[in-house]
Amino acid sequence: MRRGPSEVALPAAAPPVYQAATPVAAIPAAPATPAPAADSNADDGLIEIVSPTVGTFYASPSPEDPVLVKIGSKVSEETIVCLVEAMKVFNQIQAECSGVIEKVLVKDGDAVDFGQPLFKVRPA
Repeated sequence: MRRGPSEVALPAAAPPVYQAATPVAAIPAAPATPAPAADSNADDGLIEIVSPTVGTFYASPSPEDPVLVKIGSKVSEETIVCLVEAMKVFNQIQAECSGVIEKVLVKDGDAVDFGQPLFKVRPA
């Protein structure tokens, strides 16, 4: 014993409707402003410490702790210079070079990308 029709009739699918793209008025390009001339001598010989992963930059293990390194700090290859948090995992970033921190390029809590420079080090 069955209820209802034994075959189900499906409506025919309507063909897709394509609309012609309407041209968008060209947006005038902003006039190019020359970038300030970078002092090429200022960064001569500096080594970059880059982020090995995408995440959030932390200069110290907790807000109460002092920063791991700052400008003028001496670092060796094994020195932990910062933490990068990715998916609740705190990755310790090592200097991987010896020298003195010359520049800190990011602020605590900044989002960083893979390969983004974090510090500049003057080799010792």
